[in-house]
Amino acid sequence: MENLTVFTEFLLIDVVGSQELQVLQGVLFLVIYLGALTGNLVTVTVIMTDTRLHSPMYFFISNVALLDLGSISVVVPRAVVNSMTGSKTISLADCAAQIFLYTLFLVVEISLMVVMSYDRYVAICHPLHYRLIITPSLCSHATAGSWASGLVYSAVHTGCMFRLPFTKTNVIQQYFCDVPQILRISSPDVQYSGFIMIVVSICLVLACAGFIFISYINIFSTVLRMHSQEARNKALSTCTPQLAILFLFFTAASVAALGPIAKKPSLRNLLTAVFYSMVPPFVNPIIYCLRNREINAALGRMFNRLSGFSVKNFLTKTKISSISGK
Repeated sequence: MENLTVFTEFLLIDVVGSQELQVLQGVLFLVIYLGALTGNLVTVTVIMTDTRLHSPMYFFISNVALLDLGSISVVVPRAVVNSMTGSKTISLADCAAQIFLYTLFLVVEISLMVVMSYDRYVAICHPLHYRLIITPSLCSHATAGSWASGLVYSAVHTGCMFRLPFTKTNVIQQYFCDVPQILRISSPDVQYSGFIMIVVSICLVLACAGFIFISYINIFSTVLRMHSQEARNKALSTCTPQLAILFLFFTAASVAALGPIAKKPSLRNLLTAVFYSMVPPFVNPIIYCLRNREINAALGRMFNRLSGFSVKNFLTKTKISSISGK
C-alpha cells in the first residue's frame, strides 16, 4: 500500500515575503481591526444607551454590528500575531474552529438582513400595523432562529470539509483558513461534498437576496407615492444605509464564492481576501453613522453627555481644590 502523510497542521502562506513587509502587513491589519472594533462598539453602545433607539430596527442593527465584530475577530487578530512573529502554522482544530465561527457569523448576518428588510417593509408599507406585526416576541424569535440556522449550517459545512484527513498538502495560499483554499487541498470526496454545499449555499443566498429585493421594490414604490417630502426623506434615511450594507455584503460574498482559487501566493489573492473579510466590518459602522440620521443624532447626544460630564467633573474637582486651599 502507498504510504500517505496525514497532516495535522497547515502552513499559511501569503504574498508578503520579507519580515519587514510582514510586520507592515500586521500593522495595517491591526489598524483596520481597531477601526472596525471601535466603530462597531460605538454603534452598539449608542443604540443600547439611547432610549430613542430602542426599536426593532436598531435592535437588529446592533446585532449586525456584533456579528461584524465577531467575523473580523475570528480572522484578523491571529493574522496580526502571525505577521508580527513570523509564525505561519495553524493546527487542524484551530482551522476548523476558524471556518466554523466565520461561517456562523456570516449565516446569522444574512438571516438578520432578511429580517431587517421585512421590518422596513412593514414599517413603510404598513405603518398602522407595525406594532401589531413587529413585536418584541417576533424580534427575539427571529434572532434565535437566525442563530439556530447559522449553528446548523456551520456545523454541517465544517463537518463536511473536515470529515476526511488531509493527505495532499498542508499549504494554504492565504493568511487565514479560507474555505476555497481548504477545498483545494482536500480529497476528491470532500471536494465533491464541498461543491454540493457551495451550490446549496448559492441557492440559499439567492433566495434571501430575492426576498430582500422584493421587499425593497415594494418599499420604494410606497416611498415614491408619499406626498410629504419629510416623510419620504425619513423613510429613505432608514433604508439607504441598509441597502448600501446589503450591496457591500453581497459583493463581498460574490467575490469570495466566485473568485479564482490561487495555487500560489499573489497580491490579487491577498486583496480579494482582505476585501471580503475586513472591508464590510470596517465600513458598515461608517455607513450607519453617515447615512442614518437617528444614529447621527444619538451620537451627538452621547458626545454631549460625555463632554458635559467631563466639564462638570473638572469644575467639581476645581471647586473642591479651591475650598481645600482656603
